[in-house]
Amino acid sequence: MVGQRARGRGESAPGEMGASLSVLSNFSGTEFDFSPGAQIPVTGGDGDTAATQALASAAYRDGPVEALVEVNPEATVQPPRLSLFEPNLGEAFARAVQMRMLGAGRAETVQSFGMDPQAVVEHCLAANRIRQQRDARLTVVMLVFGLLFLPGVLIWLGAFQLRRTLAKRQGRAGMLGGVVLAVVVGLGVLLLWRPPLTGIGALYLRLMLVVPVAGWYVAKRICERTAVDLRDRWSGLLSGGGVGAKIPEAVPQHPDDARAEQLRKSLVALAAEQNSNVVFYAGPKGILGMGSRWGVWQLAEELVPREEGQDIHPFRSWDVIRAIQDRLRELERGPLHTGGFPKPSIRNWVVAPIGENAKGITRPTGAEVEGFTVKDFEIQRICNEQQFGAGNRHYLGVQFVLWDGQLVITLLITVTVLHHTLRIEVSGHALGPVDGIFLSKPSPKEKKVAKSVKFWETRTVRLPLVDSAEVVRLSARAPLTWFPPVLDYLGGKLTLPEPFGLRHTWAGKPWKHRFMADDALRAVTPVLRVVHSAALSVLRENGVDTERFAARSLALGTGVQEAAPKKADAYDA
Repeated sequence: MVGQRARGRGESAPGEMGASLSVLSNFSGTEFDFSPGAQIPVTGGDGDTAATQALASAAYRDGPVEALVEVNPEATVQPPRLSLFEPNLGEAFARAVQMRMLGAGRAETVQSFGMDPQAVVEHCLAANRIRQQRDARLTVVMLVFGLLFLPGVLIWLGAFQLRRTLAKRQGRAGMLGGVVLAVVVGLGVLLLWRPPLTGIGALYLRLMLVVPVAGWYVAKRICERTAVDLRDRWSGLLSGGGVGAKIPEAVPQHPDDARAEQLRKSLVALAAEQNSNVVFYAGPKGILGMGSRWGVWQLAEELVPREEGQDIHPFRSWDVIRAIQDRLRELERGPLHTGGFPKPSIRNWVVAPIGENAKGITRPTGAEVEGFTVKDFEIQRICNEQQFGAGNRHYLGVQFVLWDGQLVITLLITVTVLHHTLRIEVSGHALGPVDGIFLSKPSPKEKKVAKSVKFWETRTVRLPLVDSAEVVRLSARAPLTWFPPVLDYLGGKLTLPEPFGLRHTWAGKPWKHRFMADDALRAVTPVLRVVHSAALSVLRENGVDTERFAARSLALGTGVQEAAPKKADAYDA
């Protein structure tokens, strides 16, 4: 459902997305709700909010967009043709996510386990709307103060562009930027004092360089108010609260509101993808969205009748999987009151293979699929029949979302029967926390300067939240925001890596965090023993000699206590 937080783990939390999305979920036929967009809470019901809020805060951030490329080199930034029009981190991230997740002709996305991707997309929409309101005011300022005095505006913009270009270089070339700006200021003072023309021409020359400065002052006030709002939202999200995202454009204003209808369809598709039970194995990268495979434990023995002269009672792989699934539901129970496991998500997955460097994913379609979700009877068929050769495979997954969504532990179980050999395989996947760049809170802009008298001591000086160069950049970009392709051509844009998923794209590995690593390693032993116990019970019920299976299970139980993360998919061949 669109009005629910799509978990992607077979569960849906109570409706937390607010009134605006509940309107979308009821959008059918000729029934409409013309109420304004409502605020959407950002706190989750089960505590899986840290990753969601960290990624959502990126939509409100400032700073250079190159920081995102440092996190994931597969993300690319198209270099600007004029650096005066280049976006900052928040502008580039919010626009890229909105176009990738909600744009027309959008490609399929990878599930984001341990977070709510819909909430992140909504904050990107809200951040873009705040900036659009600012840009609308700045466009009016540019028209009022710049249209009649366009030559003066172009001179100022050219000076700031040259200063910006030279400032990126080091040494004397970087210092030339300030010299260029000083020359333009000197030229303005000279024209005010003694213009080369007389009459109306002299007056125009005087105003040509002065009026844009007055417009800059008005624009500075507008930019500062918006910057304070964006930073408050940025800080509020990382503090665990903050103002919810407002997306009134998601509410249809009339029966033929095509824009709202397109947004509704995109949100429905996003929720359906998040709830899909199909995942993709990308070679050494592991399962997209679940992380790389760091360990695998296999129990494979021959199926021999318990009593000589009798046959084994017929059973299928699905019978073993169903018994394991029932037993796994008891993982949160234990003989001692010591905390232990939280309630895991237990779900049957269809795993499709793709190349390590694949640039996209394609989910299965047909009568066996409903809303990106493979139906139960097809899952059983895959489990029983597609165990060798081409085709998708079946896995039973046990997933723990820990550390407020920062750690996702997934243990996948598969059962195969080839000839007389039954193989039960348990593999571990771990997805670590989002990169630290998304967890940093806004800091005041300040610098240390020497005191005037006690020059050997320093004092801290608070700098303007929006400096002169930033005001000029925002004012220059504002009129072009109504023409996004032109702005992307001049200023560049962020290209997200494919196949794209909000969570795994910016996630790191958990092994550098001691307690996260411990949690991943500790989860394997009890799950492995439950799986083996359930499988042995099915074998006994069907007349199989379980002596060899039990011995092998004990050996694995001993070896798994020394579990350590390895590159299980990086074969030395």
